[in-house]
Amino acid sequence: MNVVHAYDVPVGFELPPLQLPAINRTTLALYAGASGDHNQVHIDLDFARKARQPDVFAHGMLSVAYLGRLLTAWVPQSCIRSLSVRFTGITQLGHVPTCSARVVEKFVADGEPRVRLAIRCTNQYGEEKLFGEAVVACA
Repeated sequence: MNVVHAYDVPVGFELPPLQLPAINRTTLALYAGASGDHNQVHIDLDFARKARQPDVFAHGMLSVAYLGRLLTAWVPQSCIRSLSVRFTGITQLGHVPTCSARVVEKFVADGEPRVRLAIRCTNQYGEEKLFGEAVVACA
């Protein structure tokens, strides 16, 4: 992990992307157990089909967790001031999530230098599954 200083990182800087393994049923079961989110649409094929889905699909918050991993590979968790996302698509079984972040603003708030990052998670086809922003204090 590299601790950054806000004004050492230019606007436009991109974090190295984080590509994860393809989503599979084991990943979903493990995430359900770890998160406590046992919504059946993510773990029960029959339930998912009754909900008019072709199969189970990933928890949205799993992709948010992956974005958290991207950020904490760059700065300590204690530097993250905010993280907000909007879900834009469903991550199906077999999708390969890739998380990315780009610095879009540098500013000072509460006496500390911060950077705002545009963040997103896409699949192997470039389809966006979520986007948002993170604010990181880097002093």
